[in-house]
Amino acid sequence: MCRFEKAVVVILRVSGVVLLTALVPAVMPFSWMQDIHRLLGMGELPEAPIVGYLTRSVSAFYALHGAMILFISLDVRRYLPVVKCLAVLCVLFGAGMVVLDVVVGMPLFWVLSEGPFIVILGGVLLWLAGFIRQPTTTEAVR
Repeated sequence: MCRFEKAVVVILRVSGVVLLTALVPAVMPFSWMQDIHRLLGMGELPEAPIVGYLTRSVSAFYALHGAMILFISLDVRRYLPVVKCLAVLCVLFGAGMVVLDVVVGMPLFWVLSEGPFIVILGGVLLWLAGFIRQPTTTEAVR
């Protein structure tokens, strides 16, 4: 395994573990979510069914994404096209999150930390993945 492949594995695994922590808000009491929302200076979190549904389903989806990334990290060469696709999607998603964060009025610290970090992460992954050699058909069969 080359150093670039090792770096991709580390980045994917750390990302996967971080994303899996989204399981916590998926099941935490709604009162905790309200406290966190207030603590971040975003006012009162409405107690409407759609808010509970969206906060929990998005958290669960992030965790699912984390589990998939961990799985992909187990064989980076085999899933190299998926890694590259994920990297490009991260760049696009991160840019979209910057726009969304600004449009919905998220605090500046949020805008500057969420989307740009995802863009950089995707860019680094794509750059590192470019140095990894995809196995040939005969190598993949062995």
